[in-house]
Amino acid sequence: MSSAQELVACIEKLVSLPAAYHRIRQLLDDPDSSTQQMAEAVASDAGMTARVLRVVNSVLYGFPGKVETVSRAVTLMGMQQVHDLVLGSVVVGAFSGIRPAQTDMLRFWKDGIYRGLLARAAARRLGIGNPERIFVEGLLADIGHLVMFQVTPEAAAQARQQSRLSKRPLHEVEQQIIGCHFAEVGAALVSAWQLPGGFASAIGAQLTPALGGAHTTEAALIHLANQMVATRDLDAPDEDTLDRLDPLSAIRLEIDLEHLAEIRARAEEESAAVITLFCPAQG
Repeated sequence: MSSAQELVACIEKLVSLPAAYHRIRQLLDDPDSSTQQMAEAVASDAGMTARVLRVVNSVLYGFPGKVETVSRAVTLMGMQQVHDLVLGSVVVGAFSGIRPAQTDMLRFWKDGIYRGLLARAAARRLGIGNPERIFVEGLLADIGHLVMFQVTPEAAAQARQQSRLSKRPLHEVEQQIIGCHFAEVGAALVSAWQLPGGFASAIGAQLTPALGGAHTTEAALIHLANQMVATRDLDAPDEDTLDRLDPLSAIRLEIDLEHLAEIRARAEEESAAVITLFCPAQG
């Protein structure tokens, strides 16, 4: 039996965020920093610069005209959104060298991107939260499973199998077999990486959003997106999503079938293009 912190301590030896990201995070936390400093920090990493400009000029943002410089991107988006965009791309990159035997990494990130787009579309349709921040939280919501697949693969596989056979929720079986579940591990990882506190709160509370404190709405949106991913291939996905939704989250979000259909259509429309942005070599 292991705690989430113990699992994360093992993965931290293999996966870390680049120095350029930490500089960007420092600037975000410094009230005296400038957009020019942020642009220079992004531009210091050629790969990061290319990713930022690729995403800014994509359907994800839809700015009129081509954005050709990082300085212009920061001016248009603001420092917080640039930070969140960089964070999403560097986390995908940080795990590029990790190939758990039991995991299809392309499928994993496709699901993560779809989840992020669903959460973002829901935030926009319902007029709540910060859609761009919530996209990144949705993208990273299942990251705890990557840790589990890499650090304790046999137990993670056993939990998956028992969950399928018994039809019990996966997180309950993980808690029983491993000692913690994927949401706890994901929250522990983003805390260890010293990401903004809201990420850990939202990711950690995605199974029970009411426990998210100040970030309950973000957790509820991730929870909603999780159910929409899980029902994607069913005959009546939106009806099944409502059936699976945590009752308190349903009340908080005031969601209905019409909303769900619009949210799913928007995410489906954007998903192929956004997958190529975050997984260009594989998309």
